[in-house]
Formats: sequence, C-alpha cells, structure tokens
Amino acid sequence: MALFSTLHLLIISYLLLLSTIFTFQNKCRNSIWPGIQPGAGRENIRNGGFRLRPGEVITVNAPFRWSGRFWGRVGCSFDQTGKGSCLTGDCGGALECSGAGGAPPASLAEFTLNSPSDFYDISLVDGYNVPISISPSGGTGMCKSVSCVADLNRNCPSSLQVLYDRQVMACKSACMVFNTPEYCCTGAYTQPSMCKPTNYSNLFKEACPDAYSYAFDDSTSIVTCTGANYLITFC
Repeated sequence: MALFSTLHLLIISYLLLLSTIFTFQNKCRNSIWPGIQPGAGRENIRNGGFRLRPGEVITVNAPFRWSGRFWGRVGCSFDQTGKGSCLTGDCGGALECSGAGGAPPASLAEFTLNSPSDFYDISLVDGYNVPISISPSGGTGMCKSVSCVADLNRNCPSSLQVLYDRQVMACKSACMVFNTPEYCCTGAYTQPSMCKPTNYSNLFKEACPDAYSYAFDDSTSIVTCTGANYLITFC
C-alpha cells in the first residue's frame, strides 16, 4: 500500500513537471472575464472561465499536450449562480464556459502544447474585441512574444463595428459580416493560392502585424517554443 502511494505521488509530481503554466494579467481599466475553450478531447481547465479584475494576476496549469484558445470577455454581468451575459466574447451566458467557445468577434490566443514543441498565435480571424499579448518565459527555440495591442475598435470600418451605447465595443471580421467565400476562404477559395488578403484583413494586419488577419496568414503568425510558460496580458 505504501509503495502504491509513493508511486502515485511520483506520477503526480512528474505530470506537474510536464504541465504548462499560463499566467493571466489584466492591464485594462475594467474587469476582463477570460474564456477558455479546450481543443477536442482536451481537459477543460479552470472550468473554462473566470473574472480578472484590473491589475489582477491569476495562474492556471494546463496538462501535457493540451490545446485550446483563450479570449477576453468584456462588459460581463453574472449572478451568484454564474448566469449572465457579456457584451463581447460571451459563451452561452455563463461565467464558466465549460467547453463552449466565445461568440465572435473576439481576439484569440491559441495554443497547441508539446507537439512536440508548443505552437501559439494570436488570431483576429474571428474579429477583435480587446488588446491581447503572449509572452513566453523559460523556453527554448524561437519563443518570441506576440501581441495585438493596437485599439482596432477606434479604426474599425463602420460596416464591421459592434456598437453598444454608441461606442464601438468590437470589430467583426469581413467573413462574419459578408459571409462570402472570398472573405471566409471557403468554397472555391479553400486553398492558400486562391484565398488572399483583402482590404479588411489588411487593416487588421497593419494594426497587428503579429496576428492572424485571415485564415491563411500562417507565415507571419505562428510561433514555436519548447518547455515554456506563458504570460497572457489583456490591454
């Protein structure tokens, strides 16, 4: 029995060593409610969402080979049972997203860990709602920081704007608004040779050169690293 307990503790310790630490930091003036959606078959960490007050820092452990995405929800209100809504990035009216994705538009931080290196990016393919950055620490490889810290809401074309009380709260993607193959990279445009940047995606790319601006924006957007932990900062 003692041998089993010792072995069990060793296994737990080893798995903890393999885990990746995500640190969330809020530099915005108001609270942000980070949402977490795991990849298919991956663990739902931190129940998928929590509140992050201005200046607050919260750490979350992700298990070996985890994949998923993070985003910031804005203008949220929840009752004591965790039911409510967010102005942007809402995940079915719940504080804890529990595997659900955020309603676009939302700025995304995407990760695939230990495959065998980590792959990560910032994506505006689903639009933009809040500045976000990824900073690795302690890893080997390229391991560069990536960010989208420009306020795209200020320069968002009127046709893409999400308004609340006459203020621009988020900026939709052209695919979301027009839903045509050339903007969504669907149909006859499913190949990189066919689906090219548009005037709308170029606006996103000029403001945030590190980020995915459309579906096939791979060459300037994916970063690899091995054995790092990651700081995700809002604003």
